Amino acid sequence: MLTEPDLARTSAALRRVVENVERVISGAREAVEAAVICLFAEGNLLLEGVPGVGKTMLGRAIAASIEGSFSRVQATPDLLPSDLTGISVYDQEIMGFRFVPGPIFANVVLVDEINRTTPRTQSALLEPMEERQVTVENVTHRLPEPYLLIATQNPSEQHGTYPLPEGQLDRFTMAVPVGYPDHEAAREVVRRQMLRHPIETLEPVLSAEEVTLHQRAVRSVHVDAAIVDYVVMLVQATRAHPEVALGASPRSMLALTRAAQARAVAEGRTYVLPDDAKALAPSVLGHRLVARSFDADGRRGAEIVRSILDQVPVPLGIPG
Repeated sequence: MLTEPDLARTSAALRRVVENVERVISGAREAVEAAVICLFAEGNLLLEGVPGVGKTMLGRAIAASIEGSFSRVQATPDLLPSDLTGISVYDQEIMGFRFVPGPIFANVVLVDEINRTTPRTQSALLEPMEERQVTVENVTHRLPEPYLLIATQNPSEQHGTYPLPEGQLDRFTMAVPVGYPDHEAAREVVRRQMLRHPIETLEPVLSAEEVTLHQRAVRSVHVDAAIVDYVVMLVQATRAHPEVALGASPRSMLALTRAAQARAVAEGRTYVLPDDAKALAPSVLGHRLVARSFDADGRRGAEIVRSILDQVPVPLGIPG
């Protein structure tokens, strides 16, 4: 179980990453916090928003903040699975084949406009997202630690896109919309980039190895049995909702619990409260739901989850 000294270190580390990333990203606090929570909870993140709002820069800033490697993949209809995972090539020096890793082998991987590539290529991401490994020609290769996959998509653009299947969406721990910055945040963006981009001078605040240790600490955050029951009831309620054709999966229960553990650490606690699950439920569960009515922008699921939060009783008297 996470102790107070461990909590202080991990909580401070999480906050340092958030603050460091916000030196680059202005007016997108929700997206920044979601990305860092996914990093510390060993998850994946889906960012939904129009072009030019800083989604790619968010991935670069996180990688720079943890002194980790970063790669960006532009998803296109002609992108092949091997363009992501890598290939085996014949090496004359060793008189045999050697594996050349693809861009998926980085601490932070950003797949831009993921819904522009074909289902075949999308499926190549399932194994790394779930198992943190890639299998090429029957040989399994472990991905680096820590590992965070961020994918982006423009929900308002439908032409030339391939909607993500439910199985793919289910592997994203959280889905967060990224909108336009407000007036003050927009002014700050312009001011910061007048001479040069702040990403050019961003210094790391953690090492990749330290992040891995903090991830283990997050897993040890106390989750009371009542919290587990509450998470299960929330997920079960999505399956019984009259406006939902397909509810959240069992995987979503674990995703919500782990994300709540990371949020508890961010709040300086060694235990999870119902508020942690409530705050994250729309982002963790919403994108996993298939609404019965047409949902062009993908936000109906989050609205349904918010209505469920008003109906499911919240457990009281949770011990720390």
